[in-house]
Amino acid sequence: MKTITIRRPDDWHLHLRDGAVMEGVIGDTSLHFARAIIMPNLVPPVVTTADAQAYRQRIMAALPQGHRFQPLMTLYLTEHTDPEDVEQGKRSGLITAMKLYPAGATTNSHGGVRDLDKVMPVLERMAAIGLPLCVHGEVTTPEVDIFDREAVFIETVLDPLRRRLPELKVTMEHVTTKDGVDYIKSAASNLAGSITTHHLIINRNAILVGGIRPHYYCLPVAKREHHRLALRAAATSGDARFFLGTDSAPHVDPSKECGCGCAGIYTSPNTMSCLAHVFEQDGALDKLEAFVSLNGPQWYALPLNEETMTLAKQDEAVHFPVKRHTGAGAITVFDPMFPLHWAVVDQ
Repeated sequence: MKTITIRRPDDWHLHLRDGAVMEGVIGDTSLHFARAIIMPNLVPPVVTTADAQAYRQRIMAALPQGHRFQPLMTLYLTEHTDPEDVEQGKRSGLITAMKLYPAGATTNSHGGVRDLDKVMPVLERMAAIGLPLCVHGEVTTPEVDIFDREAVFIETVLDPLRRRLPELKVTMEHVTTKDGVDYIKSAASNLAGSITTHHLIINRNAILVGGIRPHYYCLPVAKREHHRLALRAAATSGDARFFLGTDSAPHVDPSKECGCGCAGIYTSPNTMSCLAHVFEQDGALDKLEAFVSLNGPQWYALPLNEETMTLAKQDEAVHFPVKRHTGAGAITVFDPMFPLHWAVVDQ
């Protein structure tokens, strides 16, 4: 039996939602991951330090008994965000990052930023105090094709911002293109990127070939195959600027399987098995620990986890639930479309 032991991993981009959905899904993350950066796009969003404190308390109350997990809280950047509140949250140790959603870019982002100039006082304060900015890197102008929105964002928004404020630390979240990978690699400092489990596995054919399959629809949307291969190369390279951010995003099935389905793929239950498969397939199992356990803490200036996790490759396929049932309804678990043989056997 082939085994690999790594430091316990972290998830640097996670949606937990709230209420009954959160109560139904949080155990899938806390079982395997020591920490996760928690996305703030609730309804209403988490916009103040007080909001984040209250949300953290709800998360901790929902943890299954015996699970050890630290939620790393973020604030939802708006054009009315108070720099003083942001600094207070950072200095208290509660706030790990600020999240920039271009208005309308994804689920519950309608309250996001439309005019970057209006948030420059906040961004300048963040640069001064060392608080990272996590970016949903897509433009939302309707004339830009959805498959080009990440590349256009880099050219028209992100690069000008970084030239204007080079000391600001920026995480390009859920990178989906070769353009994004190459841009991160070209940066001398203060830029890194998270990569999801599903973007390492699917391209846009998964959504569209053989019928529209809503459980592979996410934002940023999966791109062409050459972009997927660029993501794989970056993730398995060991390059410290790339790390895991699952962007695991639970939606109950009726919200996905409808005329205007929500964007999001729920990968928390089987992410580690999927990643072990990908890294083995690319001859890079020795780089898995860097991607899931080392690079993220280094970027966010946090200590490495002391606990370990062991994965073993089984002869028989490992079975995961097709659905995660919650008090709000059933949520479909990501199907990688190939059998999984790696299982977490000790942690």
